[in-house]
Amino acid sequence: MTDKKNKNKITRRNFLTAGAVATTAISGFPFVHTSKAQERTKPLKFGVIGCGGRGTGAADNALTATTNLHLIALADPFQDRIDLCLKNLKDPKRRGGPLSGVEVKPDHIFVGMDCAQRLLETDIDIAFLVSPPGLRPSNFEDAVNAGKHIFMEKPIATDPVGIRKVRKTAEKAKAKGLSVVVGLDNRHSKRTLETAKRIQDGQIGEIRYLRITRNGRGVWHRGDEPEWTEMEYQCRNWYYFCWLSGDQITEQVIHHNDVINMVMGGPPISAYGSGGRMVRTDPKFGNIWDNMSVDFEYPGGVHLAHTNRHWENCDNRSENFVVGTIGESNGSGRITGKNPWRWEGEMVTPKEYEHWELVESIRNGQPRNDVLDFAADSTLTTIMGRESCYTGKVITWDEILNSDLDLLPKRLEFGPAPQRPVPIPGQPRPL
Repeated sequence: MTDKKNKNKITRRNFLTAGAVATTAISGFPFVHTSKAQERTKPLKFGVIGCGGRGTGAADNALTATTNLHLIALADPFQDRIDLCLKNLKDPKRRGGPLSGVEVKPDHIFVGMDCAQRLLETDIDIAFLVSPPGLRPSNFEDAVNAGKHIFMEKPIATDPVGIRKVRKTAEKAKAKGLSVVVGLDNRHSKRTLETAKRIQDGQIGEIRYLRITRNGRGVWHRGDEPEWTEMEYQCRNWYYFCWLSGDQITEQVIHHNDVINMVMGGPPISAYGSGGRMVRTDPKFGNIWDNMSVDFEYPGGVHLAHTNRHWENCDNRSENFVVGTIGESNGSGRITGKNPWRWEGEMVTPKEYEHWELVESIRNGQPRNDVLDFAADSTLTTIMGRESCYTGKVITWDEILNSDLDLLPKRLEFGPAPQRPVPIPGQPRPL
């Protein structure tokens, strides 16, 4: 769904000369393009909260995408994650050589469960929130209270209580003039934005049917060491615990749901789902499922058939499908039917472009707020689908929006960490 990095590498010159007609038409954000000289007039400092693979990748993307940006602080509960992050960013064998702008001193390295708060006391301009998703609502609130601009990875929460907290914080960020960019890649892909605009303009006719398929083999497991407490085990293997990841539909498939919401102009009105644990049944895999199927209904009676699974040794597929009365589209760069079209414009790397957009919005004093514009709705869409699967019930948008479901543990400290059981449909689950 996103532009492939090995084909779509964008240079600094491309960032500065690329048009943004489709982006402006879809999202309404004021993307201002400046000269490189103007870009360099305001150096910016940033820190990363969450130094795993995605946190390291986000820092790499940002330092590659723009100039006069300086990484000065790192925070993670675990020292070994910080050490690996720094090693990768400074690796002389890295393609393109070690990154310039990595200027982290020992007194700006913060370890422990309170690492985020201590990093936010530094003089960074931008906070990268790349800790596990369940921690992002609190990290976001602390960062906005500290007056920092924000890059926040998706998803932005794992439960409805977290979504409401993030929305409230985003309103505060808007009032403070802070820029907030969320790593929903398709919102930073010119190809996808132009496709969505064409669909909305009627190029495939009236939308009749939607489909999402996200089937893969699964993800990493970090193991278990005798000296780890239960909280450390869950944090190191965060993907397998719903309070931290939100399950596959929220942590991964959100990219696809976000595209459909973009095409449809807003979120669905209800979800009706099913699924379970058929392959990934070992207790080490926490309390998430390995497969889900959801029927999302959008206004106008348009239905989205959504499937996702993590099964080894099976055929995999990752795609969107939008069917209209006179054409069809994959939602990203291709339309067939009466009005065929294929994207032939400039190809950019969304994971880099999103950081360029963030930096430009700060330097030009025109903040954007992805949370309020789309990220909260797209995250809640996946939570609605997940909870319908978990409960076996039809769940409406208003029900999930106002739900009291709060997955966050009462105590965030190393030690015991009670675990919710694997959800079983038909059994009580608070909403």
